[in-house]
Amino acid sequence: MRLKNKVAIVTGGGAGIGEAIAIRFAKEGARVVVAEVDPARGQSTVGSIQNLGGEAAFVQTDVSSEAQVKGMVETTLKRFGRIDILVNNAAVLMSYETRAHELSNEEWDRTINVNLRGYWLCSKYAIPSMMAQGAGTILFIASRTGLRGFAGLAAYSASKGGVLALMRSMAADYAPDGIRINAIIPGTMDTPMNAKEFSEPGARNKYIPRIPARRLGVAADIAGMATFLSTDEAAFCVGGLYFVDGGADLG
Repeated sequence: MRLKNKVAIVTGGGAGIGEAIAIRFAKEGARVVVAEVDPARGQSTVGSIQNLGGEAAFVQTDVSSEAQVKGMVETTLKRFGRIDILVNNAAVLMSYETRAHELSNEEWDRTINVNLRGYWLCSKYAIPSMMAQGAGTILFIASRTGLRGFAGLAAYSASKGGVLALMRSMAADYAPDGIRINAIIPGTMDTPMNAKEFSEPGARNKYIPRIPARRLGVAADIAGMATFLSTDEAAFCVGGLYFVDGGADLG
């Protein structure tokens, strides 16, 4: 087991990529805190882990709330005594095909508060315990929109661009403390976040010819990379952008 005796927090762990990472970490021996805003989904992931013989706990968490993030970290430390891995995954994608001038203030604020401020808050409160133990791993689940910007995704692209800049800055700040911080950049994923985009018949098929691997990504693809980056095998991986996209930018 590659993560035996490790304690991991996975935000947005109730569905999609977060759920897959939480379950994969548990299979690799980690004790997992599933931080999720939706109690039913969070408890479902915990149940799946327990059915596999793993150890997990659910903490209801809106990552944009400082009080709830502090509670998430305090609960983890009280229950398990340490934090070895933090996966910043919780995110919102509120609309497609909405240009900047068409966004409501509420949509902009919610997107930035969850996708960017949430990553910062979770890191801020997890880092002191990692510094005290002299080691830790933080993963940011990012997006290609943060590198290129996509039409109709102004708020989401801005939030994910900020995520990448935040990750690189933090990676430089905390590597001397033994804390490795990296980002995973998924390709086009067949996950619940994209359900609206894929709701039309044949919608998935229009993407596949653009991907050299000739398929959409699935949550398990990201879980595999997250596992590697959380192990000692990745001990010299700091501040990296790890693409898991089937070669989408090659063609």
